[in-house]
Amino acid sequence: MARSIQSLERAAAVLRLLAGGERRLGLSEIASALDLAKGTAHGLIRTLQQEGFVEQDAATGKYQLGAELLRLGNSYLDVHELRARALVWTDDLARSSGESVYLGVLHQQGVLIVHHVFRPDDSRQVLEVGAMQPLHCTALGKVLAAYDPVAHSQAADVERRVFTERTVTDEQAFEELLEVVRARGWASDVEETWNGLASVAAPVYDRRRMPVGAVGVTGAVERVCAEGELHPHLVAAVRDCARAVSRDLGALRRF
Repeated sequence: MARSIQSLERAAAVLRLLAGGERRLGLSEIASALDLAKGTAHGLIRTLQQEGFVEQDAATGKYQLGAELLRLGNSYLDVHELRARALVWTDDLARSSGESVYLGVLHQQGVLIVHHVFRPDDSRQVLEVGAMQPLHCTALGKVLAAYDPVAHSQAADVERRVFTERTVTDEQAFEELLEVVRARGWASDVEETWNGLASVAAPVYDRRRMPVGAVGVTGAVERVCAEGELHPHLVAAVRDCARAVSRDLGALRRF
């Protein structure tokens, strides 16, 4: 039988301890409960904190489970299942909008495109499944950053690259954008990432109403916007698509 790795066993024990009881514990309490030296416990917690599995309360100094565990807890929802649930609805969205449709999930401090439906015309297009998009300026990315605490944290930590003169990089301005996204339930990108292109996206939820992805459309500004604003019928179509996919994933509550 293969030998277990002691450091991993101890890290798992820390997580289990924080998952029960008081939920927030101090360093001494953790060390005592697990019969560890304080230095050993601190090293474990610091590593778990760096990985996002543990967070420290600024007011009390005590530790609690981190947001990254939320993502791991939802890992049963395979990306392939998300894509499979979205196939029919994204095809319908492409037909009704006349634009390209994208389905994205959080991955490595960006948005990974897991499904792409071509614009339904005869133009030459390139499949973008597997491509990465930034969190801070794309419609898909802003939706994830607004609703997913891990995506929000990563968007705050990553360097906000300037793509066009409209790209928002200031931290306060970015947080204000996310507040707008949360208030209206969808995000936009009008030439913030690519000149001449505009996008709108909405969140997709699972049965526990946790955000597991975002769906959106992208097209030429002159087609999807009027006087710099996205066409309301396009916004409505994207939101309807996101709701439909969410319902198929078990999100029965209205939103």
